Amino acid sequence: MAMFIMQVIKRLPTQLANQIAAGEVVQRPSSVVKELMENAIDAGATEISLSIKDGGRTLISIQDNGSGMNAEDALLCFERHATSKIVAIDDLFKLTTMGFRGEALASIGAVAHVSLKTKREAALTGVHIKMEGGNIALNEEVVCLKGTLIEVKNLFYNVPARRNFLKSDSIEFNHIEDAFLYIAIAHPEVSFILHHNNQAIYNLSSANLKRRVTDVLGKNAGDRVFPIASETDIVKLTGFIGKPETAKKTRGSQFFFVNKRFFKSSYFNHAVLKAFEGLIPEKTHPTYFIFLEVDPAKIDVNIHPTKTEIKFEEERFIYSILLSTIRQSLGMFNLMPSLDFELETAFDLPAGFNKQPIVEPTIQVDPNFNPFNPQGGGGGKSNGFSKGIKEQGFGSSTPSEADWRSFYTINETPLPEQQQLPGLADVQSMADLLLVGRYIFTPVKTGVMMIDSKRAIERILYDESIESFVKHPLNQQMLLFPIEKTLEKQEVRIVSNHLKTFEQLGFNIALQEEVIHILGAPEILHENGVVQCLEELIDRVAYSEQHQEDVAHSLVLQMVKHAARYHRISNKSEAEMQIQRLFSCPDHTLSPSNEPIIQILAFEQLNQLIK
Repeated sequence: MAMFIMQVIKRLPTQLANQIAAGEVVQRPSSVVKELMENAIDAGATEISLSIKDGGRTLISIQDNGSGMNAEDALLCFERHATSKIVAIDDLFKLTTMGFRGEALASIGAVAHVSLKTKREAALTGVHIKMEGGNIALNEEVVCLKGTLIEVKNLFYNVPARRNFLKSDSIEFNHIEDAFLYIAIAHPEVSFILHHNNQAIYNLSSANLKRRVTDVLGKNAGDRVFPIASETDIVKLTGFIGKPETAKKTRGSQFFFVNKRFFKSSYFNHAVLKAFEGLIPEKTHPTYFIFLEVDPAKIDVNIHPTKTEIKFEEERFIYSILLSTIRQSLGMFNLMPSLDFELETAFDLPAGFNKQPIVEPTIQVDPNFNPFNPQGGGGGKSNGFSKGIKEQGFGSSTPSEADWRSFYTINETPLPEQQQLPGLADVQSMADLLLVGRYIFTPVKTGVMMIDSKRAIERILYDESIESFVKHPLNQQMLLFPIEKTLEKQEVRIVSNHLKTFEQLGFNIALQEEVIHILGAPEILHENGVVQCLEELIDRVAYSEQHQEDVAHSLVLQMVKHAARYHRISNKSEAEMQIQRLFSCPDHTLSPSNEPIIQILAFEQLNQLIK
């Protein structure tokens, strides 16, 4: 009797295979922008215009004046693994173009409605092709300009699960803007235009690298950066670095390029941070636009699906060259503190020791000590072991078995019961308050209570502000003299997109191109800290967009922490008022950052300190 075995492995339908492949190339709208812009650059375009609607969900349109395609090439470009960049396997190891795998348009066409109009310069007419879900819906001759126009509409219309995973329009546009800048900065010789919802975001004319960096960062950016340059047999380094005072708490404008291709590298970023060591505050990041030129045969650009991670054959040498180049430029432009060899080379003593006489240390030695004599030399006893250790079997002439057992016995001391932090009723007398720096000491029934006034005011201001923030704008004070500050391009977009949020926080601001006018500020802020606080809030919004944090909590917390920096308690009545406000908070034991505010020094602890 013949047995029939059902076939298990089957070949996927072409349309389904294309949709699966599309998931590797087209992860979100920014992936489409990256692929299409790279193709435009490789086509020799000198003018590229990008138009976005609804964060790329509704429309991604890109027009270039490149070489264009004929009718045959226009059809082939939608086929999988069709490319003009690779002929033999050796070509993979000497890539000088951007996109090269030949999957971009095939993948995009599988998950969107795509319209392609293209014409070569010598041709009288061009070709118009429409793709819907991987199938050709239209193929006709058309009159159009030289170059290529691609419109991608309704991205992921036939993959609803992927469409549902897209973030908000603002977050998706942030990714699109990043992809746009990666290519625009690497190719300053090309002019770029970016529109979002019919609003002009960037209009970058053809220029040199410094002008392109200035156009990206905003007005007066040329004064905030300095150049770097070096050339060796391993790598050629060029670019611009932000001055130490421009370092920010968020990773904003940080760009690495190799052979005009953007990449990410925590290893090389560490070299930049090390070069700035001691020049910028901790947990801040410098701005940089660093270009590397390396032999294409010594890098592998295809180790990551988006090609943003690159393997370097000589990365350790490049790290050292990058570090030394930045340090040399910092010194050349007088941005690094120099050593004064005329100064006295004596040690700098702390202030409390300056007036004390210098006493030569003395060493006490027992001349009768004999390490080979268990009883010590000359009848004397060795001080090499303490009494407590001797009792555990060491230092005695004949340690017994019981001594060794007792040495390995773990003395388990029971933990004290968790101490209940007191409330306002436990404070014995407000008249006995003691102010020492940022700390308030007051007696309680079990000992002395120590309050960190800085963390306490953070808790007080946070509870009051967050409750008010959700209902109406925070209290505002108008500035006697309005403050003007020039912002970077990305900062302008953040402020304009979140203007209502800043108004809710208590700011009265107006934008005029790249200049922000601060007319009023939150009442809790000190006037000297208004600009710095606003800068930190802008960085916080950018960070919250990237990591999808609770914006309200993070912004109010950031503002409160900044307000607490200027808070000072000058007398007992202010300390008493702060204690009363603190204990009225639902959680008066921890700051908004979960740091302890109150510490009880029990009488037992104080007695131990005196002994």
